[in-house]
Amino acid sequence: MAVQRGDIAPDFELNDQHNQPVRLSDYRDRKAVAVVFFPLAFSSVCTGELCALRDDLAAFQNDDVQVLAVSVDSPFALAQFAQQQGYDFPLLSDFWPHGEVARRYGVFDEELGVARRATFVLDRGGVARWQTINAIPEPRDVSEARRALAEAA
Repeated sequence: MAVQRGDIAPDFELNDQHNQPVRLSDYRDRKAVAVVFFPLAFSSVCTGELCALRDDLAAFQNDDVQVLAVSVDSPFALAQFAQQQGYDFPLLSDFWPHGEVARRYGVFDEELGVARRATFVLDRGGVARWQTINAIPEPRDVSEARRALAEAA
């Protein structure tokens, strides 16, 4: 079952595209967080969604809010993806144990071996205030996440 509105989001620590550890709880009491799960780097829908975040980054990463994008790709693949697309926000690797964080959030697709397309907006206390889970081929509307994040901040 996916993390629901009102749940305390499970903490995690994953390496980013620079192979540096990022811990969700480091943002607790400091920033609202959008945890954005995406299936695979370099795929067309994921690239489009993350480019939408990149192009509106001030709404997703500032003094009050932080975006953390999570996939099962390795940090090395995420580094190339971030460099190619100019992503200046953390891309976190849920590579090993494979999909563990996505499983804890209830959005791992066991058949395909990737995270579903899901976004969780957490308030400063780490409580889930909004979520969306889309089928893997369906892109998200980032404007909904932007609104939810502004309300949670």
